[in-house]
Amino acid sequence: MIFFISINACLNQRIQQQSDHFYGKIFIMKILTSKQMQGVDKKAIEKLGIIGPILMENAGIQITNEILKKFPQIQDERVVIVAGKGNNGGDGFVVARHLFNRDCRPIVLLLASKKELKGDAALNAGITDKIGITIKEITSSRHWGANKRTLSRATVVVDAIFGTGLTSPARGLYANVIQDINKCKGFKVAVDIPSGLSSDVFSIIGPCIKADLTVTLAAAKVAHVFPPAEDCVGELKIGDISVPPYLFEDEKFQLEMVEKERIRPYFEHRKKGTHKGTYGHLLMLSGSVGKTGAAALAGKAALKMGAGLVTAGVPKSCLPIVARSMMELMTEPLPETAKGTLSAEALPEILPLLKEKDALMLGPGISTHESTKELVLSLLPELKIPVILDADALNILAHKLSVLKSLSTPAVVTPHPGEFARMLKLSTKEVLARKLELVPGFAKKFGVYVVLKGYRTLTSTPNGKTFINPTGNPGMATAGSGDVLSGMIASMIIQEKNILDAILAAVYVHGLSGDIGTARLGDKSLTAGSMITYLSAAIKALS
Repeated sequence: MIFFISINACLNQRIQQQSDHFYGKIFIMKILTSKQMQGVDKKAIEKLGIIGPILMENAGIQITNEILKKFPQIQDERVVIVAGKGNNGGDGFVVARHLFNRDCRPIVLLLASKKELKGDAALNAGITDKIGITIKEITSSRHWGANKRTLSRATVVVDAIFGTGLTSPARGLYANVIQDINKCKGFKVAVDIPSGLSSDVFSIIGPCIKADLTVTLAAAKVAHVFPPAEDCVGELKIGDISVPPYLFEDEKFQLEMVEKERIRPYFEHRKKGTHKGTYGHLLMLSGSVGKTGAAALAGKAALKMGAGLVTAGVPKSCLPIVARSMMELMTEPLPETAKGTLSAEALPEILPLLKEKDALMLGPGISTHESTKELVLSLLPELKIPVILDADALNILAHKLSVLKSLSTPAVVTPHPGEFARMLKLSTKEVLARKLELVPGFAKKFGVYVVLKGYRTLTSTPNGKTFINPTGNPGMATAGSGDVLSGMIASMIIQEKNILDAILAAVYVHGLSGDIGTARLGDKSLTAGSMITYLSAAIKALS
């Protein structure tokens, strides 16, 4: 059986998620570097005896099958395959042969001379030549100029120039060819990765193909799933080239896309005989004068996510507003400063509140008032239950990160890029550019779970394993969205024993509710309150 994966966005953005590998009842989608993929190929060849020509043949078949799905009457199409001299070009020759066998008459534009080809690429080029497929050798810009007309007439263009090993920008002839392919009106299919992209980074390093469809082989790479590189991929399909799934179980493969099959069990119908105590009691410390909405949103989200009980500890003067936000939300008035924020004097009242609670959520809307800072830094070492730290709690901790190392209980930090930048004393731009390094590094250094919010939200564990969330959209970039997420994460943690899966489930559903809301309201009109409104639809879709 062959599994494919198709990733775009969600709902109105045509998200289609299937699995590339099936491990019992859990679907796994690893995101590999080019070096890791080479290692997998090497094991398949050297240890299992799956020789290179078989892998190349399987790759060509999968790419051909995806082309035929788009163009079932392929014999009526004018197909041009632009091939490089490496194994990516070899895959292109296999595609040419299989399309030829379907009564198509493809033309191969080889950006090299035939004598430059080696190994499996040379083998398949020879077969392609012998069965009568036209191969035009192009070794200079002058040669390319004489053959551009062939490309301009194509209705389907197969990009088989560079594979996943590219690390420097395309130049000269290659840059010219990439530019002309992009100008072509034909449907563009990239083999493994759009030529010109570097598979291990999500930045665009130089001229690159803007594909309509990319068929990558065995596993997705970093460039396939993060913008701006992702924007050049088009629809992504992952084809099985008969590499055994267990070769992807290496503990060194630390980056993985969350699959809905992993988190679906957490949304099954509840068992009879359970009660509100079964689903946990969350204590929230949040809100201040002018920021009561943060407490209200987080509390509503926690309850709608299934928490049995939620108590919001808020500054005394804020209690009436928060209490009116949702009748089911319990509230606790706490000592406050003259500015209407939680006071350090609240600590003796908070400690008894922690008894019989299953988790603490701390941060949304609390401010960074000096007395509030004192409260947060004094409270954290006293905790014996999991804590979810968000918003102003993170801004407070940015000045004393060592407190995280002193925690004796699981902690989840949920920064947006700006908050994370303050914690690391870096620019937001640098955080965004280096997030795949910084997020797991922080998680390992401080022994916490890190949820870096944003498009393709990242979740890293204390051992550095990192998960990419596939749901969500730009409409969710709105005030209060993070408060909703922190409430949802806290809610799932008090309901489930597996903290990692609780976080992944909450992040996934948060994005899904945003996708449903955007599909119905548009991305400009989506608000954090809308995400809570559509949360039930998202949960129902998974249950």
